[in-house]
Amino acid sequence: MSAGDFWDDRERARTVTAELKRINRALKPIDNLDAELKDLDVLQELAGEDRDLAGEFKERAEKFVSDVDALELRLMLSGPHDSHNAFMNIHAGAGGTEAGDWVMMLTRMYTMYLESSGWEVKVLDSIPGEEAGLRKITLNIIGDDAFGYLRGETGVHRLVRLSPFDSAHRRHTSFASVDVLPEMEEDDEEVEVNPDEIRVDTYRASGAGGQHVNKTSSAVRITHEPTGIVVQCQNERSQHANRRTAMAMLKARLFLLREREREEELARLYSDKGEIAFGSQIRSYVLHPYQMVKDHRTGYETGNAQGVLDGDLDGFIAAYLRSRVAKGR
Repeated sequence: MSAGDFWDDRERARTVTAELKRINRALKPIDNLDAELKDLDVLQELAGEDRDLAGEFKERAEKFVSDVDALELRLMLSGPHDSHNAFMNIHAGAGGTEAGDWVMMLTRMYTMYLESSGWEVKVLDSIPGEEAGLRKITLNIIGDDAFGYLRGETGVHRLVRLSPFDSAHRRHTSFASVDVLPEMEEDDEEVEVNPDEIRVDTYRASGAGGQHVNKTSSAVRITHEPTGIVVQCQNERSQHANRRTAMAMLKARLFLLREREREEELARLYSDKGEIAFGSQIRSYVLHPYQMVKDHRTGYETGNAQGVLDGDLDGFIAAYLRSRVAKGR
């Protein structure tokens, strides 16, 4: 990068700077932990002679352990797309109005978790429920390793609670499915889309956006005819920007389709159907008659259901990543 002609080839420069960023993201935390460990060795000796430093040592040692745990999780993100941004689709399942409200609750839960983790969240598309909540919502999560951390959220999420929509206040069970997809790079050759196999439709965007949404056909819907996959985006003011995002979503859906076919084939070969089955219930959120959230794949659970619904997902995500490493996946 220090070469005088480095920026003459902008495409190569972009590739090199991206690689430098990736390497620094991997190495800097290790260098920082190494330096902190040396400081802690010195501080521990001083704390033995000065009790006033004992509290500082304890506080820094606890943070050091926490930082080591966080780094350990990052090192588990070894998939080819784990470092990418992500798309998250949440769909209402069985349960009618209850399911639509459950989608809203999940959207709030993930938004609180993502924003507290430093990622940017954008709503790309949403379909309101007939009476309440949402039938579907698509989010774009922007930030380092977004797909790697969130990929384990894919599956069916089950809610058990006393219904606020039932005049008799009976217990109801609702379902919603979550899909997490990696955002593919424009020049990613791993997933190719034949222009002759897609149909592109434009329409007027709905929802927030002022007068613009009522006057221009900026929203874009793309149909992949061989698979029947349909994606759409309407959050940008530019039709070109919406088309670019929709194409990225289509690539992600095609990638996921291929991965599912590959894992289903592995399931047939290794008789691991129950574990690999997409669409199976992965987590239960019970609010009545007791409070508990349990992940059925890892066995991780907590009685603080409200904390989970307020975005405290770190324990579930860490348990899933560790289980994948333990299984060599």
